[in-house]
Parts: sequence; C-alpha cells; structure tokens
Amino acid sequence: MAVMSIAMLAMTTALLSNAAQAQTSPSGSGAKTAPSTIGTKPPAATRRESGVPGHYDKREEVQAFIKMMAERHRYDPETLQKTFAAVRKQPDVLRLIAPPSRTYKRSWEDYRTRFLDRTRINGGLEFMQQHRATLERAAQIYGVPVEVIVAIIGVETIYGRVTGSFRIIETLTTLTFDYPRRAEFFSGELEHFLVLTREAGIDPFEPRGSYAGASGLPQFMPGSIRRYAVDFDRDGRIDLQGSVADSIGSVARYLAEHGWVPGGPVYYPTRIASEDTLQPLIDAGIEPRYTSGELSGFGVQVIGSVPDGTRMALIDLPNGDNPTTYLLGARNFYVVTRYNRSSFYATAVLELAEALKNGQAQ
Repeated sequence: MAVMSIAMLAMTTALLSNAAQAQTSPSGSGAKTAPSTIGTKPPAATRRESGVPGHYDKREEVQAFIKMMAERHRYDPETLQKTFAAVRKQPDVLRLIAPPSRTYKRSWEDYRTRFLDRTRINGGLEFMQQHRATLERAAQIYGVPVEVIVAIIGVETIYGRVTGSFRIIETLTTLTFDYPRRAEFFSGELEHFLVLTREAGIDPFEPRGSYAGASGLPQFMPGSIRRYAVDFDRDGRIDLQGSVADSIGSVARYLAEHGWVPGGPVYYPTRIASEDTLQPLIDAGIEPRYTSGELSGFGVQVIGSVPDGTRMALIDLPNGDNPTTYLLGARNFYVVTRYNRSSFYATAVLELAEALKNGQAQ
C-alpha cells in the first residue's frame, strides 16, 4: 500500500466508483484532467451494515473538521453533518491496525513465506505475460523494472484479487477520530477522500478498500491517488480498480517520483564479523548513508561488486528466536520503503521481483 500497511482480510470482488483528479498524461502529451476511480462496491450479498454507531456528528473534533472542510474546500457544513451522522465506527479497523503486543516477536522468515509462494510467483508470471506491452511502456517512461511493478501489485492485492471491502469513509473516520497515534495522517487522507468523492459526484459511502483506507490493485491511499495516479490507458479517467494499465503506470510513477534510480542496485548480501558493533548502523535507519569502506569499519563486508560511491544502509530483519538476517539496502531499496514503511515489505517485494525475473527467463 502506498504509505500504509498492506495486510488484507476481506476478500471480495469489486465494481467501480468514480472520483476526479487532474493529472499529467504519462505519454508526454501535456496536462489533462482525468476522473479517478478510488474504491470498490461489493456484490449485493456483502452489502450489510457493519460496525457500531459512531455518533461522530456530536463530537467536537468532528465539528472542527467540518469547519475546516467548509473553509478550505467550500464544503457545505450541513451535508458533512449528515454524512458523519451516518458513519459507523469500525472496531475491526482499530483491531487490525493496532500494533502487535510487546510479547510478539517479528519474524522475517515467517513474513517471507506469506509472499514468496507459488500463488504470487505463478500469478505474477501470468500477469507479466498478459500485460507485457503496458509493463514495458511503463518501464521505459519511468525507469522502473517490469518485475518490480508486478511484485508490488502482487504483494499488495495478489494482482487484484484482494482489494478490500471496508467502506473507506468509515475506515478513515474511525482512524481519524478514534486512533490518536495516527490521527493527523488519517485526517489528511479523509480530507482527500471527501474532496475526491465530491468532485466525482458520488456517494462517499460507496467506495471500498482496505482497513487502512487504501484502494485498487496498487492499494493507493486517497492522497497518493491525487499526487501520483495516472491515466495510463488514456481513456480519460484514472481507474485503479478496473484498469490494470492505470495501476501499472501509477505504481511506476510513484516509485519514480520517490527517487527510483534506473538500473541501480536494490540491495547486497553481507557478511557480519560481530553483531556487537552493529547498533550504530541500525540506529542510523534505512536511508543509505555508508560506503563499503565505512561499513568495513563496523565489521560489515559487502558481498559482491559495488560501484564506487554507492551508499548503503544496514537492514536488519529479525527472525524471532532465530538469528537475524542482514542485508545492505541501496537507494532503490529505500525507495520501495516509501511505498510501505517496512523493511520486511521492501525485501519481500524485491525478492518476489527477482523470482519473477528468474522465472520469466526460464
């Protein structure tokens, strides 16, 4: 998911909802306005009320949000008042997005098995074959390899099979007003979502997505739709739910805008002399800062040939009670973490991309 987490529990097929956003055509033909498809509409069998009464219209912080929307976007306060009166709080959203317990031990080995499986590898190879021309066009325009684009869509939604069934407005309202630790982020996404649905003239209760408010094949948040989504099939609208081409182009553009280096490395294997010297490198974070020479001073050896001047970061992937896995992330590894702020996620995407590349070659 662009920016937020990608775990999904609800599995439902989706139809289309519309929103609008001006974007620049990736074909280089200049600026164009393209309506955006931002959510999902589940089959009738799954259209049921969920959650509990939220009484959001009676809360002071919601009234402040309504006032902001009226002042910033000329929203009709009465319309928003009625909207929030109908929004239901989603306890399942709060449960799913909550951090794991302190006793939980993260395991890269366990995480990896969820995404490096035959379903995603075989599905990815089929996806690549079906959409080869579109993928190659995206790779040429944005400089992002075909297999990386496909791997992100594969990890996010299994190539569109799992896109979410939560009402986005209820998800974002619940997270804005009942999840204080990320309230500022989700408030911005709720603002984007309401503007998108109003511009498209659709019922804000129609779009569906993940428990974090993301939607479509690439699981874009509303703000990412506004900033990075593109009309890659040139049909006059941006449709991340129904258009594979728009999803492919939008993923590629997202990575390019965040600094993807065409032809650059993603990560290197490493040999560690002693874990006792690694804490300063771990504390430095995942943005590449160190040359191979500087890393050697910490007892970290790069395995393989590294171009002069390449900067890397030590990436630690805990394995519960088992030994930690280490690798050295280059700039493009860091770029993938801008899509989802997780080293586990980035490593899974890049290993799946490598598996797809190798499988295609075979």
